[in-house]
Amino acid sequence: MRIRVGIIAVCFGVVAPTAFSQQELTDLRLVSAQNQFGFKIFSALNKEDSGQNIFLSPASIAMALAMTYNGAAGETQQAMAQVLEFQGMTIEEINNLSSQMKGLLEHLDPKVQLTIANSLWLNTQQNLPNPIKEEFLNCARESYGADVETLNLNDPAAPDSVNAWVSRHTNGKIRHIVDETEELELLLVNALYFKGKWSAGFDETRTREGAFTLLHGTERRLPMMTQHGEYRYYGGDGFQAVRLPYGEGRVGMYMFLPNEASSLAAFLHHLTAENWEIWMAQFEEEKGSITLPRFTLEYGADLNGVLRALGMGIAFDGERANFEGIRQAPPPLAISQVLHKTVLEVNEEGTEAAAAAVVGIMLGASFNPKRGEFSMVIDRPFFCAIVDDTTGAILFMGSVVEPQ
Repeated sequence: MRIRVGIIAVCFGVVAPTAFSQQELTDLRLVSAQNQFGFKIFSALNKEDSGQNIFLSPASIAMALAMTYNGAAGETQQAMAQVLEFQGMTIEEINNLSSQMKGLLEHLDPKVQLTIANSLWLNTQQNLPNPIKEEFLNCARESYGADVETLNLNDPAAPDSVNAWVSRHTNGKIRHIVDETEELELLLVNALYFKGKWSAGFDETRTREGAFTLLHGTERRLPMMTQHGEYRYYGGDGFQAVRLPYGEGRVGMYMFLPNEASSLAAFLHHLTAENWEIWMAQFEEEKGSITLPRFTLEYGADLNGVLRALGMGIAFDGERANFEGIRQAPPPLAISQVLHKTVLEVNEEGTEAAAAAVVGIMLGASFNPKRGEFSMVIDRPFFCAIVDDTTGAILFMGSVVEPQ
């Protein structure tokens, strides 16, 4: 018999004013790994959900799986390292860099509300001969700042306790993520909350209703925000891109708009970690105008199939998975489910973004220059990402095809 262990990562983001912290992350290998992992996940999801909104948090998913990775061994650990881009890093380095990155992101600026919370929930009703290893719990406490809680996960009311924790650590923006916890022995939860404002907010009196053209040519009427100023801008091959900063400029939202003669699908075909690095180096300060919709979206996905396809199938295999770092077998453990859920809101004041990732382990605008300035009207499907530019860490990323 195999016991299911749930690992849940939840992150919520609301963009606020930011400034530069004196603390810096000099070793960027983990950032690079998380970004590459994020692009792989996004590409796979885009193949599954082509034509749909896709919005995810690479940081949230990666942190949940990094905590899980501490319990993996043998071929399972090797497979997870390959998918998570951890090759060349020891587990000690991964944990140390995770701790440093968590501390850095939580101290971006006094004006920024950014918290990253983790917790482990131990089932009090399994009565198994082999308890969760203290080394695994200590690692979660020390490297990820995790709270260790005990709970009867077989109790139908147990999800309420976990959901309440999630709600508390996401400022009430994600109130429900766990439906059931029966037969789980362990639950790991990650929550990220990020709040801020645009460096230069949009004037609400200038917001006008306009048409947003969907993928199949139909139009949706949305409030369109507009402003003029100096931005970091890049006119790429087949697309325009602009960076809208938050606060004093450390964090920004990058918005990529395919030209009218191109398409979002064509842009996403070229969206790779390698091209991302090239594009990021091309942005330059330019004057121009930007128009974009005020909108919200929600997205959810089961990541089991994606992670299996990327090479992590052994971690889901009840016969072959090896998580002896969590508990010495018997009974053995295997991942049962990885879920992700996000919410995004963009308005005149700033941006709100939320994400939740669940890992369960079981037993068994067109370019129209004028006077040397650019004009970017985001009135059709586009790609966006929220990035900490000091480290290059992508906090959120996704394609928007049907804003509400």
